[in-house]
Amino acid sequence: MARHDDGDLQEPKNLKQSRLPRFGRGQDRMGRFSEAFARSMGTPWFLVGMTVFCAVWITYNTLAPEEMQFDPRALNYTLLTLILSLQASYAAPMILLAQNRQDDRDRVQIEQDRQRAERNLNDTEYLAREVVALRLAMKDVATKDFIRAELRSMLDELDREKSEPRND
Repeated sequence: MARHDDGDLQEPKNLKQSRLPRFGRGQDRMGRFSEAFARSMGTPWFLVGMTVFCAVWITYNTLAPEEMQFDPRALNYTLLTLILSLQASYAAPMILLAQNRQDDRDRVQIEQDRQRAERNLNDTEYLAREVVALRLAMKDVATKDFIRAELRSMLDELDREKSEPRND
């Protein structure tokens, strides 16, 4: 059974991606989780969900009877502020880790592009040398006009020989 290593940056990932983070046995488990987390935070659904969550929180703690409020308006929604601060304190390092992984992938891609460009340049130079060699070789090849001129000169020479009397 072949082992699939998700850490290999030179192979494309599967096209079908899960919305949930995968926890594998690889060394870079946290990196994959942070990428999935950072990707999900940038989606419109996350922003809509956070907006709905905050709106429900504020509405409930504003309109509910005081004895049922768990984060009263009188205290300026202190618990909500702490929760959002905690979420931000976890989100920032995960986003940075995801960016570092993306930078690593970009470096690999740039190196592959550089190698491909170098191969293309070498191929282009080789083809240019071949074209020059063919042009130089074509200068030594007899053209139609050259052959016609040679045939005419040979015919003229034969005509001269026929028209001249022989002195044998």
